[in-house]
Amino acid sequence: MEELTIEATPENIDTVVEFVDSKLEEFGCDMNEQMAIDVAIDELFTNIASYAYSPEVGLATVRVDLKEDTMSVEITFIDQGKKFDPLAKEDPDTTLDIEDRPIGGMGILIVKKSMDSVDYEYKDGKNILTIRKKIKKDPE
Repeated sequence: MEELTIEATPENIDTVVEFVDSKLEEFGCDMNEQMAIDVAIDELFTNIASYAYSPEVGLATVRVDLKEDTMSVEITFIDQGKKFDPLAKEDPDTTLDIEDRPIGGMGILIVKKSMDSVDYEYKDGKNILTIRKKIKKDPE
């Protein structure tokens, strides 16, 4: 397992994506799956950067755990910002016209649909959100 602790700012999203991508590339992750993971990282880190400490800035830790035995990756986001469980909110009704939908919720829905599991817990004053995805090796 490797981790990166960084200021939770929108400017650091690319750094977080690059950190995770470097681990996925070392593991030989399929590019399509890597792109789906990148979308999830962007969404989740953006939420932390935008809301966890607002208007202040705090730290976020991103842990990457690649599991050879199950061919999967587990990425955990940890912050000490405001308590917030993004999974508690009801999914948006995608059958409604876009103008009839309330704002918000689509990003986390995309994360939930593209990952194998998404879990949240609040422990010791920390928001801990973990995504997991089985991955295929790139068929180079």
